[in-house]
Amino acid sequence: QVQLVESGGGLVQAGGSLRLSCAASGSISGNNVMGWYRQAPGKQRELVATINSGGRTNYADSVKGRFTISRDNAKNTVFLQMNMLKPEDTAAYYCRYTALPLYLYWGQGTQVTVSS
Repeated sequence: QVQLVESGGGLVQAGGSLRLSCAASGSISGNNVMGWYRQAPGKQRELVATINSGGRTNYADSVKGRFTISRDNAKNTVFLQMNMLKPEDTAAYYCRYTALPLYLYWGQGTQVTVSS
């Protein structure tokens, strides 16, 4: 089992910044992928960014140049620095952990609201 605890969401004005954190605990594999997904009301959950144990990153086109994902492997924590936030970034943000063969865990979600 892996537990994910997210923090850092909140209300911010357009153009502002927020930093999300996700701390993983439990049976952590040394080779894993952690990432952030988001879900706005009435929409499907979508990829925001992922990072593997080696630091390789992947971003949704909508956040490239504005968001940065990073991780601290020693603390099993992943971060999402969100800059130049837009109202369309408003959503519940979920941390995800995956590892072979078929391990997949989600955090409980943290709300990000960007006012115009």
